[in-house]
Amino acid sequence: MALHGMLLQQKLLLGALILAATAASQPHSGCNNTCGNLTIPYPFGTSEGCYLDPSFLITCNYLSGIPTPFLGDKTSNIPVLDISLLDGELRVSSFVARDCYNESGLPVNRLYTSFELMQYFYFSYTRNKFTVVGCDTYAFIKGSGERNYTTGCTAYCDRIDSVVNGSCSGLGCCQTSIAEGIWDYTLSVSSYNNYSEVRSFNPCGFVFLVEEEAYNFSSLDLQQLQNKKEVPMVLDWAVGNETCEYAKGNMTSYACKAEYSECYNSTNGAGYRCNCTKGFQGNPYLYDGCTDIDECKNPKSCNNETQICSNFPGDFKCSCREGYEDDGRGTSCLAKLNQSKVITFALGISISLLALVVAGSWISWALKRRKLLKLKEKFFKQNGGLMLQQRLPSHRGSVETNKIFSAEELKKATNNYDKSIVLGQGCYGTVYKGVLPDNKVVAIKKSKISDQSQIEQFINEVIVLTQINHRNVVKLLGCCLETEVPLLVYEFITNGTLSDHIHNESLSSLLSWEKRLKIAAEIAGALAYLHSSTSMPIIHRDVKTTNILLDDNYMAKVSDFGASKLVPLDQTQLTTLVQGTFGYLDPEYFHTSQLTEKSDVYSFGVVVAELLTGKEALSFNRPESDRNLAMYFVSAIKEDRLLQILEDHIVKEGNIEELKEVANLAKRCLRVRGEDRPSMKEVAMELEGLTIMGKHPWGKADLHMEETEYLLNNGPSHSFSIDVGIGCSSTANTPIGYDSMMNQVLKPVDDGR
Repeated sequence: MALHGMLLQQKLLLGALILAATAASQPHSGCNNTCGNLTIPYPFGTSEGCYLDPSFLITCNYLSGIPTPFLGDKTSNIPVLDISLLDGELRVSSFVARDCYNESGLPVNRLYTSFELMQYFYFSYTRNKFTVVGCDTYAFIKGSGERNYTTGCTAYCDRIDSVVNGSCSGLGCCQTSIAEGIWDYTLSVSSYNNYSEVRSFNPCGFVFLVEEEAYNFSSLDLQQLQNKKEVPMVLDWAVGNETCEYAKGNMTSYACKAEYSECYNSTNGAGYRCNCTKGFQGNPYLYDGCTDIDECKNPKSCNNETQICSNFPGDFKCSCREGYEDDGRGTSCLAKLNQSKVITFALGISISLLALVVAGSWISWALKRRKLLKLKEKFFKQNGGLMLQQRLPSHRGSVETNKIFSAEELKKATNNYDKSIVLGQGCYGTVYKGVLPDNKVVAIKKSKISDQSQIEQFINEVIVLTQINHRNVVKLLGCCLETEVPLLVYEFITNGTLSDHIHNESLSSLLSWEKRLKIAAEIAGALAYLHSSTSMPIIHRDVKTTNILLDDNYMAKVSDFGASKLVPLDQTQLTTLVQGTFGYLDPEYFHTSQLTEKSDVYSFGVVVAELLTGKEALSFNRPESDRNLAMYFVSAIKEDRLLQILEDHIVKEGNIEELKEVANLAKRCLRVRGEDRPSMKEVAMELEGLTIMGKHPWGKADLHMEETEYLLNNGPSHSFSIDVGIGCSSTANTPIGYDSMMNQVLKPVDDGR
């Protein structure tokens, strides 16, 4: 009995110690838990005995006349906006650093800022963003904590309308995340050019750490942030610097006092937090802080018509009312008398509906598939597929055998003909960039609806073009005939059009005379090949700089045969509806509708004139007499003004005699009468001779080529589009009132003959 009494006394003493420790860690009854509009829950408090430890002190400052809560003692400058026990977060105000310049370019109103938190507090790396605003601005954040940390961001723009409201991707606004475990930071902001180029709409740069959801960038911020000193920021807080497992070993200091509370290790820095367990709510840091949630007060917890709700600590239960029984799944109650009938009826209805849906879906799928197959078969025949299959076996001599692609292959290759990968559009179709299953990049041309009477000629053209094996002609790889209009698949050329390189000032300066002469010789060689070396002569009919592509080595590739014509071996000319592009169109062909190989020679002459002068073939910005480049070019040669109209930088290269020879060759190509023009074969031979016998040795030309390619690879990038016939026209489609202007554009040239 004596031993029992001693043990009882020890237990009572231990219980008293625990109660005393518990009482010491709880706020006393007279604590003020508000400051202004802010409710201050324990472990935070406004006076000694009301907070867990001094780190959780909230000072209520009345200096401004309005009670304002600050984190820490009276020297603190961290205003508190909100406290969350559930999330372990504290919303506070942070400062905006700035870097401003006046109209004279002198710095004014510069403000750098730093922020240091108390123990157990960290900057939230999930809720905050390091943000820089400005059009000539770069800034850094340097922080420390569990690790040292530095990162930066750059914001740039050259005009106010280039920024996008709501976007912080670098144009006027830049945002990035911060590291975890950081408790202090310093912000610095600077300018690249003292805002000299953007000062009219952005004289300052700004940097701040801000709650991501609370800040939405606007172009107005480029000026109005000068009036804003603070922005909201989120802090993560925790108790102590121990883990839950360690803290539970010392119950006197363990902060989760409520009976129904749980401990969670902090996800940002050291320490732990407390929450009420599921089914309870309140303050887990108070001894009686977590109270049961009465789920039965929520009418949605149970079906009040058939169920009774019973609440118990941490949970609730729904039971069936008298006359009802559980449906077997625990989700609802059914009337006892009708349950079996209801189940049988519902089961029968469900099975019937399921059978109808399955059967209907299968029939619909089968009908759609059959319709699709018939439509594909119709298009295949309509586009000459059977004719192409019959002729393919006799044309297997090409280097890369032509292929008939399926509609699914090309649809997948172009991501269902996505508009974002369109390379160009014109009067003969639209060209898309595509990637085949073997990762080969191709150009896929979707032709416009064609004349059904020309199907046999189209098939002949496909057969002939797939046999072309010339390095300066874009290779036709195959076609697809299962769609409403034929699809043609070409090799993909990467460096844009010759027009881009002639008329873009930054690219034109890189196009030396040696390159221009080589390109002209390659185009002439390709056209001569089409006219005289294929099984059936081909007249391109739309030779222009936008239809000449360049690869990475500046090799010319003749493209776009949408207007081309095959010439039977027993004929030298064809009578056709006039098609082509004004400025390049042969005036003899325009007036007579008689298409010959010399029509391509005329168009080639215009291309050479563009290469020499850098001017567009047709421009309404020039005086009326000079609008047509062909007329302007021939007149300049006749009046001995050639050197005045040539590109300055190719004249400075010192190839005057060579330039005159090429100019005279172009002049011969531009003669009004086709029979007076040289053939493409003669033109190609003359240009090839000039490239071989030129003043500059090839070694030097190669050196220039390497230098140019280096500049291209290291200079600013350029985007190109492929013209598949933009500007082409037909006399049959010329608008009323346009004839007089076209007659002026296509006026015969007096070339001095």
